[in-house]
Amino acid sequence: MTKTSIENYATAGAGEMAAALADRTVSAVELFEAAVDHIERLDGPINAVVVRDFERAKETAKAADEALARGERRPLLGVPMTVKEAFNVAGLPTTWGSEQFKDWIAPTDATAVARLKAAGVVIVGKTNVPPFLADWQSANPVYGRTNHPLDHRRVPGGSSGGSAAALATGMVPLEFGSDIGGSIRVPSAFCGVYGHKPSYNLVPQRGHAPPGVDGVGPPLNVVGPMARSVDDLILALNVTAGPADEEATGYRVELPPARHAALKDFRVLMIEAHPIAKVDREIQAALDRLAARLEGAGVRVARESNLLPDLAATFGLYQGILMTAMSRGGPPPDLGAPELMNAHAWMNALDGQLVVRRQWGALFEAFDVVIAPVMGVVAFEHQVSAGPGDFAGRTHVIDGEVTPYAAQLAWPGMATLANLPATAVPIGATKSGLPIGAQIIGPYLEDRTTLAFAGLLAGL
Repeated sequence: MTKTSIENYATAGAGEMAAALADRTVSAVELFEAAVDHIERLDGPINAVVVRDFERAKETAKAADEALARGERRPLLGVPMTVKEAFNVAGLPTTWGSEQFKDWIAPTDATAVARLKAAGVVIVGKTNVPPFLADWQSANPVYGRTNHPLDHRRVPGGSSGGSAAALATGMVPLEFGSDIGGSIRVPSAFCGVYGHKPSYNLVPQRGHAPPGVDGVGPPLNVVGPMARSVDDLILALNVTAGPADEEATGYRVELPPARHAALKDFRVLMIEAHPIAKVDREIQAALDRLAARLEGAGVRVARESNLLPDLAATFGLYQGILMTAMSRGGPPPDLGAPELMNAHAWMNALDGQLVVRRQWGALFEAFDVVIAPVMGVVAFEHQVSAGPGDFAGRTHVIDGEVTPYAAQLAWPGMATLANLPATAVPIGATKSGLPIGAQIIGPYLEDRTTLAFAGLLAGL
């Protein structure tokens, strides 16, 4: 950033802002004021930043400027951001989009929030979600509906929909979301921004739970960064990853470096079809163009592999674990699937998950990354006929064919079931101008490989 950084606020990244702050070419208070200005001017019809904490944020920004003046340096010192409403931020409400929690105030910060604050961020507010995070639409009875920045008739995605909308409009340079059914990747793809679903348990989940729930993080779910660049995803992951609480006594995180530094050295498997979930032809065309660009750059791209797990069978396993995990603290999404499991079925399902994880591990001996759709549709029009979380009562129309709404869980579920890292990246747009995204899936705990590939792809 330069001395004209306030004019460039909407396009500058968190890392750029941190560098400008360290160079003293801009102040934290100036960046805070720019964030407030953008939110107040742009957010009315979008309704992304539903909890605003401007007074405390201004004081935090002032303190950041004082620290910078003393010569203190931290990775994100003075950078403004928002976080998903489901994270506890001390002194702010956490509702999970449910009226039963509308008066609950978080007494402490979530672990990820505390680590972001320790890195120096200025949290200006929280962004909208669906009830109990159980939808790809971000509408709830507490804060209302969030609209897509480019077309207010459409959804920004969910459940981190407010997060993606705030990023796409330039209100903030950095966000933090969560993902169990594509909740980071789907809104990132819908809004044309970047999002990273970390390897399971890489970033602690504590403080990301319905009010009154404070225990073991649910299987499948992860928390992770969203941004307008891969560099900012890496920056946020670096300051939030690692064990907490009891595990921190003896464990440390040392992620392996990316497998390759040059794009041409990556071995890529491209998946464009799924036995459960149909894919819009415009998304397929964008993936085909991406494959051609990669091959033109010398990348080895395969379109099939017998090492890939049975996608239909693993989707059923994923659905069962997902419904059971999401039943804690609130109603699970209605997927039209079987009833919740008993204890023996649950343990059998976890055994099945381990089998699938090992299958993906074998696949990643032959390939470095897998590229797939995030979903088979782009941002769709609001569907209000069915209640929140009623996946069974909704449909998507894809290339003129009516398809089940819940079937699209199959695309994000591939990486989620196997606990794998997956980075959502923009790869183009439809003829009508709506963003198209893809996900880059990598080996367990090799988050730096998917992020490195995403960064190289951005420069292709």
